Amino acid sequence: MAVYNFEGDIANISESQLEFINNVILEHGLKDNKIFFESVGKPGDNYVASVKRITIEGANGSIKIIAKIAPTLEIIRKPMNTRILFENEHLMYTEVLPKLIQFQKNAGIPEEGQLRYAKCYGSTLEEPNEVILLEDMTASDFIMLDRFTSLSNDCVKSMMKNFAVLHSLSFVLKHKEPETYNKFKNSLTNLWTLVGGSDDAMGFFQMIEDDTIAIVKDPKYQDFVRHKVSDLPNLATKFSKIDAYNQYTVILQGDSWTNNILFKFEGEKLIDSVMIDYQLSRNTSPVNDIMYMIFNCTDHETRKENFYDWIDYYHSELEKSLFNFNLKTSLVYPRDKLDVDLKQYAKFSFGLSVLLASMLIRKTEDVAKMTDAMKNENKPDAQEFVVSTLDEESTTRYRNRIIGLIESFTELGLM
Repeated sequence: MAVYNFEGDIANISESQLEFINNVILEHGLKDNKIFFESVGKPGDNYVASVKRITIEGANGSIKIIAKIAPTLEIIRKPMNTRILFENEHLMYTEVLPKLIQFQKNAGIPEEGQLRYAKCYGSTLEEPNEVILLEDMTASDFIMLDRFTSLSNDCVKSMMKNFAVLHSLSFVLKHKEPETYNKFKNSLTNLWTLVGGSDDAMGFFQMIEDDTIAIVKDPKYQDFVRHKVSDLPNLATKFSKIDAYNQYTVILQGDSWTNNILFKFEGEKLIDSVMIDYQLSRNTSPVNDIMYMIFNCTDHETRKENFYDWIDYYHSELEKSLFNFNLKTSLVYPRDKLDVDLKQYAKFSFGLSVLLASMLIRKTEDVAKMTDAMKNENKPDAQEFVVSTLDEESTTRYRNRIIGLIESFTELGLM
């Protein structure tokens, strides 16, 4: 075993992963420095990878890197689809995002106007030792907000702008280099279609639906939930087939819940936001990014007051970005098509939001139990996944969240 100048929490990092990290550090001219590893976040912050902050201290200051490290044990990798998720994110950070930003640079858009994403220092897909090394955005004063608290109107609008720019650049790529777009599109795996094809997933979705129906209690809410989560596999397959030939699709971020977004403030004023996870990126309608973020990161009252203003703002920012490339929204993604898509994908969005809520409302200690159950060599204990076995505070939070989703989808005219 090689000897590295590493200190701190390097448990559960394989020799191959440590070697890759060391080589990247050397390639960036950071040798002969003190290198310290520490875990990032709490259980519930990171579901797929072990995330470490690497602090490299030298004579002229320090640099911090975020390492997303794949689990090497197959009993963990298989149920989490680790290989596919790392392949998706590797492609996004090493090829797709740099390609999209190059369009902005070629158009003369200043750096402050370009889509921001964490710099990738290095990435390896050596199986089962995948690692992605990224810029630590907290060094630039970005912070993660509380996942139990609704994002503000300003935070959502900032993300609408990010989505608009990201999606516009997908449209630019599709128009200017269709072969490159198709290569990227075909290289990204739609996890929801893949997962939905397994019997275990079908049973899991039905279990979450049944549990939710029992928790919401009111018959009118129960009827609304019925056949929504359990139908996710069928809907995922249906939309995957539609999206394959849909001219209005883009490459999404795909997983924009609160912990995958960082915000930067000056005092109380929001300055910027950045997306930090691209493991669920895929080719589909732009509304899937929009609805995923809105319905997983805000509460009903905030949505009720601002939803269509957010949609208007998204489309206006899409138009502004496309204008830089002599493209028009009327041809690329008309507003009436956006409105149609919001309703067309609403059932899928609602079912997915219920499924995600069953995980995102959990306290730290409950997430730890759930992730431990996922690692079980035998069939995982189903009771660790249902919400009704959690404490009263968590089940009440879940009930209120589901009722808020139902009220939003109905009052906003989406379903």
